[in-house]
Amino acid sequence: MAIRINNIIADYIMKTICLYFEIHQISHLKRYRFFDIGKDHYYIDEYANESGISYTAENSYIPALKTLIQMAKDGAGFFKLALSISGSALEQLQQYSPVVMDLLHELNDTGCCEFLAEPYSHGLSSLADNWEDGFREDVKLQCDAIKDLFGKKPKVFRNSSLIYDDEIGSIVADMGFNGVLTEGAKHILGWKSPHFLYHCNLNPNLKLLLRDYKLSDDISLRFSNPSWKSYPLMSGTYIDWIASMPEDEEVINIFMELCALGIYQPLNSNILEFIKALPEAAKQRGISFSTPSEVIANYKSVAPIDVPYPMSWLDEERDISCWLGNVMQREAFHKLYSIGDRVRLCSDRRIRQDWNFLQASDNFRFMSTKNNAVTMNRGIYESPYDAFTNYMNILADFTNRVNWALPADMDVEELNAFQTTIRNQDKEIEALKKQISHLQAANDTGKAVKTAKSKKKQ
Repeated sequence: MAIRINNIIADYIMKTICLYFEIHQISHLKRYRFFDIGKDHYYIDEYANESGISYTAENSYIPALKTLIQMAKDGAGFFKLALSISGSALEQLQQYSPVVMDLLHELNDTGCCEFLAEPYSHGLSSLADNWEDGFREDVKLQCDAIKDLFGKKPKVFRNSSLIYDDEIGSIVADMGFNGVLTEGAKHILGWKSPHFLYHCNLNPNLKLLLRDYKLSDDISLRFSNPSWKSYPLMSGTYIDWIASMPEDEEVINIFMELCALGIYQPLNSNILEFIKALPEAAKQRGISFSTPSEVIANYKSVAPIDVPYPMSWLDEERDISCWLGNVMQREAFHKLYSIGDRVRLCSDRRIRQDWNFLQASDNFRFMSTKNNAVTMNRGIYESPYDAFTNYMNILADFTNRVNWALPADMDVEELNAFQTTIRNQDKEIEALKKQISHLQAANDTGKAVKTAKSKKKQ
């Protein structure tokens, strides 16, 4: 009888939906001309940042987060989701839209949201040669920010735009993460389905959750398109598609940007009403919601996935060609990371902050010459060549600042020796802090004993 009941329960929770949203806002670079090099060291367009984040917050983040919070409260633990927030988005939200931060804290308080790790810069540090330590620092910076703000240490990782390959997976596993979100790219999966839990080809301890790009794009890209054959899409129909999948296809990963709810799909398209109706429709068909960590804990990996070359969730190719597909992009990329070792040794707060701005993947995407089905907003730039010129002007000034802080004639051995000295000093400082704490505790104990003896004599 017990076995029968367990089988019924297992059948009931056979399928689960893992719903994930990304929150990212680019720090817009301002128009910077050749003659500004050496004179102007401020690169950010504050007006563009403020107007951009304010518009997105009003038309997407605020109404979307309010809806998700209500869904979490109404679901009483049934509805769950995951979020990742780039460092650039965190900084802009705290500065220009604190109401969104309040809503994020409220969502966190429901206990139904898992916060994920990602590179703080939302950059391409995982793709740079000999830059593993820099990539690790980039991720740690974001993890520390999430822990400070929301009291939770991320256990699952998602790279910028879901970039992933075997080597990245091996590094991420070594960093202590137990899972990665990435794209269910057809050229990688072949005949396999994205509706299973997989694991890293180089480390079986790292589990892979693969995005179902069709189901995800049905919401984020096609929902309000009247020429789409499934328009208008109802929540019941959407869940029926999931329920009709083969029984053994258990994990349905639906990943998208949060601004899909309100920006890509306008509020008047009833996108939030559609999202809000999903949990009840899923519950009626015996489909649950899970966070990435719950998927990893409750489902077994069926096989490794071999990813020899990086894949992502962008464009039809699902690769990295949108950032590094032409000569301009690669030139800018290699020029940027050629000074990375020096930047890591700099203690100048402004240099480190500008480094994060310059690493952002959007800067390289603006230089893309690809013909895409989806029109790309290049911001202040009239063309990819304009984007390249502006970026390289800024990078030239930034490089001069870095070389002034750490002279360019320092060779690699000197830099390594300098870095080792700094690391040793950090260790010594940490040891001295512990010694001070120990002595302080002993001193406090001694004072307490002395006070107690004095009172006893009295």
